[in-house]
Amino acid sequence: MSSSVEAVTRRDPYAMSHREVLESLTGLLAALFTALLSTTIVATALPTIIGDLQASQTAYAWVITTALLANAASTPIWGKLADLFNKKLLVQTAIVIFVAGSVIAGFAHDVTLLLAARVVQGIGMGGLTALVVAIIGSIVAPRERGRYSGYMGAVMAVSMSGGPILGGVIVDSPLGWRWCFFVCVPLALIALFLLQRTLRLPTDRKADVSIDWLGALTMTAGVSILLIWVSFAGKAGYYEWFSRESLLYVAAGIALLAATVWVESRAKSPIVPLRIVTERTTGLAIIASIAVGIGMFGATTFLGQYFQTARGYSPTTAGILTIPMVAGMLVASVGSGQLITRFGNWKPFVVGGAGLLVVGFGLLSTIDHDTNLWLVGAYIAVVGLGVGMMMQNLVLAVQNTVGVHDIGAASSNVAFFRTFGGAIGVSVLGSVLATRVGELSAQGFARLGIQASGSGGSNLDLSSLPAPIATIVRASYGDATGRIFLIAAVAAVVALLATTLLPDRPLRRTIDIDPGLDPMRADDHGGRTGQPDEAESGEFAHDRREPVLQN
Repeated sequence: MSSSVEAVTRRDPYAMSHREVLESLTGLLAALFTALLSTTIVATALPTIIGDLQASQTAYAWVITTALLANAASTPIWGKLADLFNKKLLVQTAIVIFVAGSVIAGFAHDVTLLLAARVVQGIGMGGLTALVVAIIGSIVAPRERGRYSGYMGAVMAVSMSGGPILGGVIVDSPLGWRWCFFVCVPLALIALFLLQRTLRLPTDRKADVSIDWLGALTMTAGVSILLIWVSFAGKAGYYEWFSRESLLYVAAGIALLAATVWVESRAKSPIVPLRIVTERTTGLAIIASIAVGIGMFGATTFLGQYFQTARGYSPTTAGILTIPMVAGMLVASVGSGQLITRFGNWKPFVVGGAGLLVVGFGLLSTIDHDTNLWLVGAYIAVVGLGVGMMMQNLVLAVQNTVGVHDIGAASSNVAFFRTFGGAIGVSVLGSVLATRVGELSAQGFARLGIQASGSGGSNLDLSSLPAPIATIVRASYGDATGRIFLIAAVAAVVALLATTLLPDRPLRRTIDIDPGLDPMRADDHGGRTGQPDEAESGEFAHDRREPVLQN
């Protein structure tokens, strides 16, 4: 068996040595680290930013939702471009766009300009989200991809742990919160240099290139309208969940998404290939990714706010308090990646991660403004373990079912739906939190004999409030936070059901699928690389064209 596998590896024109893969990944991981670090720095600094700009809890959630919206809407487009054009140039372009957004955000003096900058940041982040996983899928066979995905998970964990701490230090220093955006510029320049020096990709030169711009337009518009709806609906928004405005938003969004399906079914080169997303493995992975996105982005976004607003800690300390979750992600992502590569069995880790998410969010639903911090740390560590075991391994399961030509579209669609779920989660949970905080604040004010409306907790600049009022608002945020984690736990249950139903197919050892097989069935056979007749046939050269290195 082992000798046949070695023969196949030598004959696979897409195969790269471990050293070559690591060299190619250096710049990619540096770029991903830059973008994620900037994002996590902002997450810690956001309570200070919103307070300085005199904005509300609704604006707090919308600053996050705006970036996630642009990220989600652009990810499938980047993924399709990755299947058509030079991936190296595309990932460099994504870095430049992200840095441009960061610089604009650093100079923002009102929430409107900050939101515009976050859109630019989200577009760049969407490119990095789609392209990094697509490039890894283009140079590493699924069976070996676990450990490299583990390396990517480790970079994500380090950026997520270092970002909040660095952001807290910057906010607490004379530099101020604006440098949370500026600090990524030199890091991005280093990443661009490394990409230029180290990244070399096998790819096919395509003469017939077409992009489904109509599908991209209808999909982006539909997603945007639905996210705008969930962001501003509810008692803390501009209209009720059940109102004429809500009906118009939902009808328009659904109509545009239905139009997207119609366009994609007829497009020559669709942005979202329906044959991929309707395959059982991909479909269930998408459902799980939406639930993971709701839990991961939607719930954990408010952890920094909980530590700062509800518990009164500084931004630096709030960043340190999130380390248990990141440590769990680091251990789970690297450990599961290594074990998957060794044994070739990915499903137990994905299902186990979903189970840990259910437990972790269930435990977090019990916290209030007075919960022991050691317990909170233990709870978020469980969530980190669940996220680390699920996030990249869901992408791996999907990549195992498609060929090299579809790797960008498949990877980006899983990332798209995860981010889409995250945007929904941030919007809905932010609305729930704002509403609950308003109710609890009004009850607290009533006990003091103060008449207040249900939005009494909307002012996040607590330093400007009298001490008794600030105490009530802090307690209200702490007591309201458990409810959003309860909703996240329900989403995690959906993820658990979806992952349990995933087909447990073996990981193939070749980068591309045998072109003689149906791509949607190839994962039933493509992993059997130990058969000598495969090694002799040379069928691993996709479309029988020689790969070209991108310099």
